Amino acid sequence: MQEEKLQELLRYVSLRSPYYRELFEQHQINIDSIKTLADLTRIPTTEKDDLQKRNNDFLCVTAEDIVEYTSTSGTLGGPVTIALTENDLDRLANNEYHSFLCADGTKEDIYQLMLTLDRQFMAGIAYYSGIRKIGAGIIRLGPGVPSLQWETIQRLKPTAIVAVPSFILKLINFARENNIDINNTSVKKAICIGENIRNPDFSLNILGRKITESWDIKLYSTYASTEMQTAFTECSAGKGGHHQPELVIVELLDDNDKSVDPNTPGEVTITTLGVEGMPLIRYKTGDICMYVDEPCTCGRTTLRLTSLMGRKKQMIKFKGTTLYPPALFDILSERDEILDFVVEVYANEIGLDQVSLYVVPAEESEECDHRIRAYLQARLRVSPHIKYVSAEEIQKIQFNESSRKPIRFIDRR
Repeated sequence: MQEEKLQELLRYVSLRSPYYRELFEQHQINIDSIKTLADLTRIPTTEKDDLQKRNNDFLCVTAEDIVEYTSTSGTLGGPVTIALTENDLDRLANNEYHSFLCADGTKEDIYQLMLTLDRQFMAGIAYYSGIRKIGAGIIRLGPGVPSLQWETIQRLKPTAIVAVPSFILKLINFARENNIDINNTSVKKAICIGENIRNPDFSLNILGRKITESWDIKLYSTYASTEMQTAFTECSAGKGGHHQPELVIVELLDDNDKSVDPNTPGEVTITTLGVEGMPLIRYKTGDICMYVDEPCTCGRTTLRLTSLMGRKKQMIKFKGTTLYPPALFDILSERDEILDFVVEVYANEIGLDQVSLYVVPAEESEECDHRIRAYLQARLRVSPHIKYVSAEEIQKIQFNESSRKPIRFIDRR
């Protein structure tokens, strides 16, 4: 099925995509000779830089065919516009329909959407469309405002929430401070977006454990990107996000663009299937994951991706230690002395990576400062620069005017 769809895709882009038509000519690629998934490796990979520099050359349709303009968040450089046709929107809805079904969604559920539904955010419209296709109830509340979230939960009684995990922690803290019995509410599950709740071995990470230790709800992890217009979503087994093979071909590649073995970190590289507006071939997302290929206990036999281990361009080399932001976030989330944080990386005068931490401390005291510094020294084996800030100051850093989710990593290199 994938090979048939791949051949359709190659014929389509060779006729309609200025970028891929030029790529095929430049590398003398005869698309008729590419018949299997193994043959796909003859086509060079496409990088994020290509998409940023030549955004419009990836368009395969005219302006009259475009019904929705979305954009990437710009985490790794400038945002990229992804244009969708009516069929692309249907495909997006179908993707999330299967994703929510995978995460035990039913028509009887009511989902409270605690996320951005505007600002060209593809995921927001995708979640909404997929849940509608299931026939479940939807409460479009948007991000933030814990007081309004809890008032709505108590009034409309949703069975599920879709939210960024760090915001779920803020909901828990608000409930604790306002004597809300969170385990006596209607909410039984959370679809977690934008942040990791699991380690690469599928165990809950610090963030996931903090949520489930306080709130008896089922967590479902997701991984997606705007460019691939597809999501990898966990089932109840919680052993990785399931691949939807009818929507995307996925490869995990090493630094030499060779496929890695199962349980080995590699860069997620995707070829979209069934996309009309801006299809992509062997597009390197910059995301580092591992994959598992044995059947899942849920009965599905599709490939599964682990949680995001990091982004290739965000790797930090700090005083001889290699770090990815998600691992650093786990370390910072582990301590009660640290209420909130933002990590900032910059290059010093000789081009080496330096790390600064903006930290909201539990208390302003020498003892608290000493505990935080000793902990970081023990876990990281190096001492980053720490700047203590208030909860209001960290909010301003995390949520600038254009942000759609909390910013925890600022790369100034």
